[in-house]
Amino acid sequence: MKGMIIDMAIKNDQFNQILREYDNKQFNNKFQLDKRREEVFKRIPELKELEDEIISLAASSGRSALFGDDTMLKELKKTTSRLINKQKALLTSHGYPVDYLQTHYECDKCQDTGFIGNDKCNCFKQAIADLIYDASNIRQVLERENFKHFSYDYYSDDYIDETTGLSPLSNIRKIVALSKSFIKHFNKNHDNLLFMGNTGVGKTFLANCIAKELLDLGHTVIYLTSFRLFDILEKNKFGKNIDDAPIVANQFNYILDCDLLIIDDLGTELNNSFITSQLYLIINERLLKQKATLISTNLSLENLNTNYSERVYSRIISNYTICRIFGEDIRLHKAINNL
Repeated sequence: MKGMIIDMAIKNDQFNQILREYDNKQFNNKFQLDKRREEVFKRIPELKELEDEIISLAASSGRSALFGDDTMLKELKKTTSRLINKQKALLTSHGYPVDYLQTHYECDKCQDTGFIGNDKCNCFKQAIADLIYDASNIRQVLERENFKHFSYDYYSDDYIDETTGLSPLSNIRKIVALSKSFIKHFNKNHDNLLFMGNTGVGKTFLANCIAKELLDLGHTVIYLTSFRLFDILEKNKFGKNIDDAPIVANQFNYILDCDLLIIDDLGTELNNSFITSQLYLIINERLLKQKATLISTNLSLENLNTNYSERVYSRIISNYTICRIFGEDIRLHKAINNL
């Protein structure tokens, strides 16, 4: 999964494809409603009579509102409400749901338009995520690397770590429980995670477990290695005239705005003052926006402070839950077993 990205930067034809899907949803919603109306009016003719009365009252209400006749408007509203209740009672008495004659939306927030006002609805953002999700091999990766396939067998219970006072097994159980709590309370807590540990102890695997759960719940997730992240940030800063500048700008915006940003293998990139300033920008902006970030690194806290400045270190220490994962190198263990 190194360098893989769900980056939401889509082309115009892909954007138009999503818009067409929303048009199809609205057409299908109307088609299904018309079918239900035809069915139920045929079976319960009185419902059609009530429907015609309600439509007539709606027209009268419009005229009363236009001429400022508040008294008549109130009476019309009362009558309309009574007829609607009678309509609902007829439906339920014949075994139909109370909302059978209402449009059924996949997304009630935007009523299947994809937009709330001028802003993209979360369902539209997820449609973009799904498009990229399907276009990359991340789906195959997350089918393997998820909580269903997470194994505690690679973590020993034979010794106690002096720093944590826990065995590798007890420690990873605690971190998995914390990760699941992070997912459960994702919408309201706006937490951030820092996974620390040596190569091969399962940091990326656990990050992928979290990514899959949140994607399945409809959240937007961007996964980037640190090298890929800083490549995008460099192009966004200095590559205004390159051919893919609009795509890079889109990527940058989604890095700031996605529900969860995963920065994997922080510390493997070639560090310099630009990298440090951009890392601070991303961390700080996402904290201000109350957007969750998950960082994995082989570096110690001391090395984070040394490599990325006191400002970056302070933001992480103050705003991230620090999870130190330790144990044997799982990759090496698997490689030996496959010999």
